[in-house]
Amino acid sequence: MVRITFAALLAFAVSISAIATPNASGARDVGNGQGKQFTTGGCVNNADCQEGCCANNSLDVGICSGIGAEFQNDKQGCGFVDPNAAKTIAAAKAQVAKQGF
Repeated sequence: MVRITFAALLAFAVSISAIATPNASGARDVGNGQGKQFTTGGCVNNADCQEGCCANNSLDVGICSGIGAEFQNDKQGCGFVDPNAAKTIAAAKAQVAKQGF
């Protein structure tokens, strides 16, 4: 019989919640290549980010990261280039339209 302890379940839940995801409020700066995206905002490559670091997570989603934080919370380092950039940019534009800013 398999027993899952509360501690094991909690550790699993924490590991899932530790995946860094982009902050949707920065959608207008996704894919513009102007280096205006704030840390934790979405990106399709390094050119989007203020600190020049677009890191991907295990879901292949770009997130602008501060230097020194590019490997935290499931991020896999600077230099991410989104293979689905057109789709990501379209989704960001839809988010901007939804937000109204």
